[in-house]
Amino acid sequence: MAAEAAGPLARLSAWLGDYRFGLRVREVGQVASVGDGIVWIVGLPSAAMDDLVTFEDGSRAVVFDLGRELLGAVLLHESDTLSAGTRAWLTQRSLHIPVGDGLLGRAVDPLGFPLDGQPAPESQGRRRLESRSPPIVARDFVHRPLYTGIKVIDTLVPIGKGQRQLIVGDEGLGRSSLALDTVIHQRGKGVYCVYVLIGQKRSSVVQTIETLRHYEALSYTTVVVAEAAALPGLKHLAPFAGCAIAEYWMEQGRDTLVIYDDLSAHARNYRELSLLLKRPPGREAYPGDIFSVHARLLERSTCLNAAHGGGSMTALPIVETQQGEIAAYVPTNLISITDGQIYLDRALFVSGVRPAIDIGRSVSRIGGAAQHPAVKREATSMKLAYLQFLELETFTRFGARLEASMENIIRSGRVLRELLKQDRLVPLSIECQMAWLVAFNDGHLNAVDPKDLPPLLSQLEKGACRSGLNLSDSREAWQKSVRSWLGSSENA
Repeated sequence: MAAEAAGPLARLSAWLGDYRFGLRVREVGQVASVGDGIVWIVGLPSAAMDDLVTFEDGSRAVVFDLGRELLGAVLLHESDTLSAGTRAWLTQRSLHIPVGDGLLGRAVDPLGFPLDGQPAPESQGRRRLESRSPPIVARDFVHRPLYTGIKVIDTLVPIGKGQRQLIVGDEGLGRSSLALDTVIHQRGKGVYCVYVLIGQKRSSVVQTIETLRHYEALSYTTVVVAEAAALPGLKHLAPFAGCAIAEYWMEQGRDTLVIYDDLSAHARNYRELSLLLKRPPGREAYPGDIFSVHARLLERSTCLNAAHGGGSMTALPIVETQQGEIAAYVPTNLISITDGQIYLDRALFVSGVRPAIDIGRSVSRIGGAAQHPAVKREATSMKLAYLQFLELETFTRFGARLEASMENIIRSGRVLRELLKQDRLVPLSIECQMAWLVAFNDGHLNAVDPKDLPPLLSQLEKGACRSGLNLSDSREAWQKSVRSWLGSSENA
């Protein structure tokens, strides 16, 4: 018995030996007012930006504004009993989110809590939502292609792993469809995807998740959701949460893709928060630091060099325009931050060109450096020829008479425009795209009526899938195969 009692006594003696008398001080604040997702607090003089604050009723907030008399915080969780007079304390912690492979196939909120009715995902650690972007010495040149499965993008506006490519256009033109096609096309390619939904209706959120599940893309995708009914603070944090999740995989040496759908809603939400916090408005009533907010988010997307794991994070932010006004404040900000943009045009959409990508306004500033040499060889002069065709086509509308060479350009351009059309949720492998590129450049399709192209394209795609040819094969091998695939049609 004496031996058994010795253990607790020894522990008690050790605790008493380490105990030191001292004054224990803890700051206690008090809620002055609360409303619209904003809480004003009196006290807490040592608070800093982005500090977490807890309230005695269980609510939580993050410090967003430091005033002379009042502390402005954005609510992350609000109980029904939060009111003026409620006490508040600093947690001495910053915002973190669980990260790891356990998040694959899950739908979570910006704080990592599950939204799919399943238990909390198993995490391999936690990561700050706000962190510094990788330094220059840790970055590498974008040198590997990220295929979207969309013909017009992979050939004329290519994207590389680690690139930031903006998708811009009016509502209802298929911006989200391009992003979904890209995610679906990553199946089996070792790319982990994060899809961030900001301020969307619950029906849209459910439809997006069900689409990913139907096409078996949810197994390698994490969906971060801050729906329209969520607190403004959660909608503000959503893109940073998605970036943190993808950033963890990037630092593990993996390739990741993150979709921000969309940053226009995020900017409007940030403007709302800033006006409620009594910050001075700037252009279009947006606060002056909206550029900084999006810049520090998108600058975290990059391609790391081998010494830092060799991972990559490709960002496809989506932004909305009004009546095609690409010179608006938020679109111009994002265009200046990103490495290129894919512009969707309403006139093309109405005329039946799907996807309605305006080749003249779309550009990829670094994706060409990552394009496979075989694809680059076939598509080098295609964009210039297509733009020349569009310019010449305007003259034919006025009844202008053209030379035979010009008519050939117009005929070839119309064939190319039909070739670039593609249904949504039907991404094509790069081998299938290589087949029609070779067929077009060798003139096999020039004499074909544009209305008769779909069956020929289907024939080329089936042939490319069955042949086992890849981009490393010689052009002569591709030419021979293309002639054989089209042989029956040419004989007919």
